[in-house]
Amino acid sequence: MNYHHPKIIRKPDVIRMAGFSKSTLYNRIQQGLWPKPISLGFRAVGFIQAECEAVLKAMIAEQSPEQIKALVQELIAQRKQLA
Repeated sequence: MNYHHPKIIRKPDVIRMAGFSKSTLYNRIQQGLWPKPISLGFRAVGFIQAECEAVLKAMIAEQSPEQIKALVQELIAQRKQLA
């Protein structure tokens, strides 16, 4: 994962990139099948583009929901290593 220069993208960009509806995006986040957004300040969130791309690649590779959940958990864990 390239976190040297992470790019943050907003929800409309994620929806366009993934082809999800807003409700599908939030359902996938709740189910652990998509990385949670990060806070950008008061009432603003963004998604880490590299994480979104990694999950899309896993979907394209036809990984199981369990494999995608494990990937999402790993991506979230990697965030803590950045501090």
